[in-house]
Amino acid sequence: MTSIFSVPDMTCAHCEKTVRSALSEALPGADVTVDLATHRVTVAGDADAAEAAMRDVGYSPSRID
Repeated sequence: MTSIFSVPDMTCAHCEKTVRSALSEALPGADVTVDLATHRVTVAGDADAAEAAMRDVGYSPSRID
């Protein structure tokens, strides 16, 4: 299942790297797309785990799908 998140506090390349790293650790092998310009993250995998991983590293994701 693919989920789309709005992550308004993801504002720079460092933020993107942190989010990607957290998702990679929580969901190994998951397909992750980050659009920094729109503050959106698309994840193919467990949406609850993805949301928790982003929150654990200090971001405020909300599902928009």
